[in-house]
Amino acid sequence: MILTRYAIFLALLILTSPALAQSGPSVALEQLTSPEVAGLQAQGWDTIIIPTGGTEQNGPQLTLGKHNVIIRYTAGEIAKRLGHTLVAPVMAYVPEGNIDPPEGHMRSPGTISLPEPVFAAVLEAAARSFIATGFKTVLLIGDSGGNQAAQEAVAAKLANEFADAGIHIFAVTDYYAANGQVDWLLAAGESEADIGTHAGIRETSELLAIDPAAVRQDLLTPATNWPEVAGRPDHAQAEWGRALLELKIEAALRQIRRLRGQPE
Repeated sequence: MILTRYAIFLALLILTSPALAQSGPSVALEQLTSPEVAGLQAQGWDTIIIPTGGTEQNGPQLTLGKHNVIIRYTAGEIAKRLGHTLVAPVMAYVPEGNIDPPEGHMRSPGTISLPEPVFAAVLEAAARSFIATGFKTVLLIGDSGGNQAAQEAVAAKLANEFADAGIHIFAVTDYYAANGQVDWLLAAGESEADIGTHAGIRETSELLAIDPAAVRQDLLTPATNWPEVAGRPDHAQAEWGRALLELKIEAALRQIRRLRGQPE
């Protein structure tokens, strides 16, 4: 079989590109060139994750980009374990509450909020972009509760539209909603009140594990001192963070395999 010039080019690219060296290609889309992506697609890299985070207040001890840091790490791990999967840039602008008058996280400086229809439209356009440029499976994974409804709606809409084209769009909801983190911390001796729901043990532990510079460790005090925090961030531990991150990653992998009809 005679190879076309383009096929030869792709083969040489795969062999010689620094990003595609023997250690393996980066899974981060933004770190690759367009021809490098084409070369990977020619080898079956046809799945992409669109990770969504958020820019919101997280009390005095966690930086505004908490969700972005966490989802960048977990999406990368999910992609590596799935294989033949790339990760799109993190969507850092998500629904965080009404802007005028300010509600929810928008009452605190530094928070950025998109109306949910705008967020959904951006997410849909991103997914359509990847479908148009050759990806066959698009996975929507969000690290924040406010992202979940729009991700499910966009996935359902596009899955129906592309059902006959061999293209799949999935909202990976178990990553956020069914990851077993609370049960794990309860078994470790924490109470539900101390685990909390925002900027508490879980997120603080996760950041201590992967980006300790994002945690103001001198401000890890009981949440009762800070109304923006629900939980006890002063109970956080980096070792716990590694376990909690793994629970998110494994929950996502199980659901993805189930959605694909593969053994878990």
